[in-house]
Amino acid sequence: MARVYTDNDASLEPLKNKTIAVIGYGIQGRAQAMNLRDSGLKVVVGLRKGGKSWDLAVAERFEVYEVEEAVKRADVVLVLIPDMEQPKVWERQIGPFLKEGAVVDFAHGFNIHYGLIKPPRHVDVVMVAPKAPGKAVREEFLAGRGVPALVAVHQDYSGSALKYALALAKGIGATRAGVIETTFAEETETDLIGEQTVLVGGLMELIKRGFEVLVEMGYQPEVAYFEVLNEAKLIMDLIWQRGIYGMLNGVSDTAKYGGLTVGPKVIDEDVKDKMRQAALRVKSGEFAKEWVEEYSKGAPTLKRLMEAVKNHPIEQVGTQMRKLLFGP
Repeated sequence: MARVYTDNDASLEPLKNKTIAVIGYGIQGRAQAMNLRDSGLKVVVGLRKGGKSWDLAVAERFEVYEVEEAVKRADVVLVLIPDMEQPKVWERQIGPFLKEGAVVDFAHGFNIHYGLIKPPRHVDVVMVAPKAPGKAVREEFLAGRGVPALVAVHQDYSGSALKYALALAKGIGATRAGVIETTFAEETETDLIGEQTVLVGGLMELIKRGFEVLVEMGYQPEVAYFEVLNEAKLIMDLIWQRGIYGMLNGVSDTAKYGGLTVGPKVIDEDVKDKMRQAALRVKSGEFAKEWVEEYSKGAPTLKRLMEAVKNHPIEQVGTQMRKLLFGP
């Protein structure tokens, strides 16, 4: 059974009188910096001078420094820049400037788990991974709630690394919702496998294939769009709120029977086997190696695939339908 920590299990005390440097001021970095500051902690921001986020962070009353200077000043460093940018920034501007005994926090385990970043032995290395976009991290905090998170310890130099991780989780509001203890390996692998087989890859392809089948059978694209894409959100909202069984109790008996009898014939054991194959590529490091190589070339395959999705008929129809639903 997973260990779940809540507000009563965490204290901000380990972070009192310490300087926290948030490296990156994108959606996640901005949210976490603001939440930590609102929790009464000292926060500075580390950015590339002249970058688009610099002026925003200054306008929002943060002390802003170039990355290496922020790291020099910090007792705790949150690495919240994009995964694929982290290794080069780490090598030049973070790793060489870490104090002995500093705490380094990541929001995703990719670079540590696959060995793209190798921290020195004289620091704690932890992870606080909110299970929601930065916008929700901030909004839920302001509403007096929080989003769930995962916490993990990769390296415990101080002997108190978990306490620091839980303090950071409390500071961003995550312990209000609940924090699950995990490992860098488990967080990284399940995150990638989930994205590829269900949340991004699987769901996207299921919707596209459903749309294609309906249109190829002669149904109007606009009607097909509503059936396979627009209503998918409504079903997912029910699942999110009530669980799968609760969702079934929220739809018609016809939908229940059709879904329960036909669904397993479409998403069958063959599909599950393919999911398992994809999962094994993640677990072995094969996917990470492929993605790092792709990114180093300028991501030509990603750009080509993105263009193909942009030009898919469901996107052409969807652009018009979303204007009807949400306005220009």
